[in-house]
Amino acid sequence: MRFPFVSRTAAFVVAGLACAAASGETLYKLIDKNGKVTYSEAKPKTFDGEVIRIDIDPNANTATLEKPKPPAPGQRAGNPTPAQQAEEARLGEARQRAYRAGIALQEAKDNPKEGDMMMVGKVGGGVRTIPSEAYQQRLDRLEAAARSAQEELQRAEQGR
Repeated sequence: MRFPFVSRTAAFVVAGLACAAASGETLYKLIDKNGKVTYSEAKPKTFDGEVIRIDIDPNANTATLEKPKPPAPGQRAGNPTPAQQAEEARLGEARQRAYRAGIALQEAKDNPKEGDMMMVGKVGGGVRTIPSEAYQQRLDRLEAAARSAQEELQRAEQGR
């Protein structure tokens, strides 16, 4: 059974922490003997459990961001140049080729066609399947194509 006041209580605690953080106050974390944790803005006078003082520094969580670089001459902010668009297109095509080559290789490995695998050995013991010569050659070509596409993609990514 869920209690709606629990989520409201949590929201008030978070809001209280945010207010305390903004003003640089001290909070107290109260842990009772059952392990239940609560927070308080005032140190309790009587509490049967552990009390941990938490000093909130409002300046501790500040961030300094770099100013955005101005656009190149003749370029509006946020719009790539034609050269950048061409480079992105080339990179996208290289990614697609690498992806398709990898899929083709995996598909050939996972789903050999009839006649791609041969049974060798003696019936009654030691029989195993091996790839046919044609199937192995096809796998080798697909592996070479996948490797070539991946190398092309790496070159395109390094040229960015």
